[in-house]
Amino acid sequence: MMIFFQQRLAFLAVPKTGTSALERALGQKASAIFRDPPGMKHTNARSFEAKYRKLFERGKLPPLETMAVMREPLDWLGSWYRYRQRAALNGHPNSTADVSFDQFIEAYLSETQPPFAQIGSQARFVTDQDGDLLINHLFCYEHLSTAVDFLERRLDEKIVLKPVNQSPKRDLSLSAELDAELRTIYAADFEIYAALEEGPLSVS
Repeated sequence: MMIFFQQRLAFLAVPKTGTSALERALGQKASAIFRDPPGMKHTNARSFEAKYRKLFERGKLPPLETMAVMREPLDWLGSWYRYRQRAALNGHPNSTADVSFDQFIEAYLSETQPPFAQIGSQARFVTDQDGDLLINHLFCYEHLSTAVDFLERRLDEKIVLKPVNQSPKRDLSLSAELDAELRTIYAADFEIYAALEEGPLSVS
């Protein structure tokens, strides 16, 4: 999470959506950066409203607007799967080193997720308890340049992104049955992303 106090903007970092690269590019511009612990770094919209918004509201200043980036849901899951295959996690409950992508998705869809599949949901990150969008400006990861353009205008800052935390390529083929089940159980993720493909989503 990054706060740009003067520009009245909070950047909420959905994991695995290029946020580390944006943080590196904008670190000098931000009024505050929450890097640790991970739960604070990746504060979702509900937690921001409940715990942090009031810290940055002052007098007659306009309220902070929020922004975030969302990734195509299956690609997002694939990124988590690849990230957790790294050697540093060998032997750890979060490791997917000996897990196929089908097994990873099966675990993600199960009622009792094993540690390696406990990664949350992008839809839950950006919505309220009723499922309504709780982010003022939501952008598509696959068109990250649109988010960068928005930030450059809002912050009056040229942004040059450098790749960070890139995961190795892996086979991410998924059975038709699991694909259909995923799209049913996590329909909200796919619906929000489908709307984003038409352009950024804004809530006043």
